[in-house]
Amino acid sequence: MDTKKASPERSRRVFVAMSGGVDSSVAAFLLKEQGYDVTGAHMTCWEGCDSNEDRRDAMRVAAKLGIPFHVFDFKEEYKEGVFNYMIREYASGRTPNPDVICNSEIKFGIFLEKAISMGADFIATGHYARVKNEDSRFWIHEAKDRNKDQTYFLWRLTQDQLSRALFPIGDYLKSEVREIAKKAGLITADKKDSQGLCFVGKVDFQDFLREYLPKNAGSVVNSGGKVLGTHDGAYFFTPGQRHGIKLGGHSEPLYVAETNKEKNTIIVAEGASDPVLYKKEIFISGANLPDDIPEKISTRIRYRQTLQACSILKIENSKLKIVFDSSQRAVAPGQSVVFYSGERLLGGGIIEK
Repeated sequence: MDTKKASPERSRRVFVAMSGGVDSSVAAFLLKEQGYDVTGAHMTCWEGCDSNEDRRDAMRVAAKLGIPFHVFDFKEEYKEGVFNYMIREYASGRTPNPDVICNSEIKFGIFLEKAISMGADFIATGHYARVKNEDSRFWIHEAKDRNKDQTYFLWRLTQDQLSRALFPIGDYLKSEVREIAKKAGLITADKKDSQGLCFVGKVDFQDFLREYLPKNAGSVVNSGGKVLGTHDGAYFFTPGQRHGIKLGGHSEPLYVAETNKEKNTIIVAEGASDPVLYKKEIFISGANLPDDIPEKISTRIRYRQTLQACSILKIENSKLKIVFDSSQRAVAPGQSVVFYSGERLLGGGIIEK
């Protein structure tokens, strides 16, 4: 396996965000192999999340590679920009994507700014994605390993951010990344990947939210408006959810179809085929898209979803109406909807309704 691919940017300085995992470790290794002036950087974003083990592993990999290493404390910025945003969104009855915000505001926001202030030309991460300069514009492309592809979480990145971004492992399968790590003697070669939001820990996510949002009793109703029971807060539930609806005596399983923050009600679907669980049209805001996108494109409304055909109708400014060829199950306001043309990421937006 050739890890020394030709690069037009040899000797340029790059700061690599090293989490202590195998992906970012190999990203740093590949860039050094390709002739970049590499510096490792570890971000502390939450008290308790940043385990000594992860920081130590990142430091050991940097030492193995013979590169400088820095630790940056971004706890305050992360709490305000990502965590508090997430809580505000849930409190408003929406289901946010914290990782999307973390990428645009922390990793490619303040970390990029910090790296540039210290003389970096680029930053790099262990994301499974690719960035290409095509048609006088930077475009994100899906990774070679489609099962690990993370482009869904990168749609908010701007042209300025992408012009400084490198994704070294985007051209490799996960199995190849681990093989490279083993051959390079990196201690993270067999380390398990991290899962979920680190600040949640091992508790149920609903229980976690209850630490920050007060109970607020309301009604659980079906699509016809019949009251089936009660709940302790509509913002503890998200469309598609089955776990946590504590109502017995129903022949069909109950799924959350919609939540209504104003009325503090949950509308449930009685069975997986209940029409109330499906939507053919959605509206999005905060769209980050080029002006010349085709009317017919592909999209996904959740991570790893198979691409869905749709049409885009512009309403005003960054507000769009999306019409799907096929009805979509469990559409959650607050989630990201991301658009593609082939393997090219066109951009995305936030589901409003």
